[in-house]
Amino acid sequence: MAHLWPRTLWIVRHGQSAGNVARDQAEAAGLTMIDIAERDMDVPLSALGREQATALGRWFGELPGDRRPQVVLTSPYARARQTTRLLMEAAGMDPHQVRVRVDERLREKEFGILDRLTVLGIRQQHPDLAAQRAHVGKFYFRPPGGESWCDVILRLRSAWEMIAREHDGERVLIVAHQVIVNCMRYILECLEEHEILAMDRRADVPNCGVTSYEHDPDRDGMVPDLVNFVAPLREAGAPVTTEPDAVAAPKP
Repeated sequence: MAHLWPRTLWIVRHGQSAGNVARDQAEAAGLTMIDIAERDMDVPLSALGREQATALGRWFGELPGDRRPQVVLTSPYARARQTTRLLMEAAGMDPHQVRVRVDERLREKEFGILDRLTVLGIRQQHPDLAAQRAHVGKFYFRPPGGESWCDVILRLRSAWEMIAREHDGERVLIVAHQVIVNCMRYILECLEEHEILAMDRRADVPNCGVTSYEHDPDRDGMVPDLVNFVAPLREAGAPVTTEPDAVAAPKP
């Protein structure tokens, strides 16, 4: 029996945020804390992030009408919602015709006690946790009050089941975060721990980079099309940025 699948799925990381900029500055200055006044969920886009979102929106707007998104799902975090709004405006996507849904399962990974700490800050303030993470690995490591990648994947499996069930045959755009892009790839491509970690070590997901899948009826599944696609940004002259999210634990 054939399963239910979207026709097309795009997964986009939000544009560069003020948190991305603050994280870079803190790391470069050798600080232990990232200077962010807002809650992580309230951190807005930077000026460059707004430019990136608009450039990507123009690319979506240039697609044929029967290839554009019909449904947009976004993380509730401000930087994702801003990216969604700017993208849709630049693409000429009418919110009365394109269904827009905010889904908390697409939120950023929760970092708990490590929130807003730099690499140095984690090592200095929580050396036992740094050692545990190094031993267990970031896939399974769950900081106190936070989530492991496995926790994120669990909630994303629920979101994916809803997407497949409620948006069968439709073109769906997800706007979220770096960890969401990677963990959705883990689910859709049936990856294993070592594969997703190797992918994560190779490079960060670009801000406003596009990863997409097309439904293949012969395989009865979704097959990869674009991976971290940033040509729309380069064509528009918008700089490509790949900073880790501001409160993310450091790469091994």
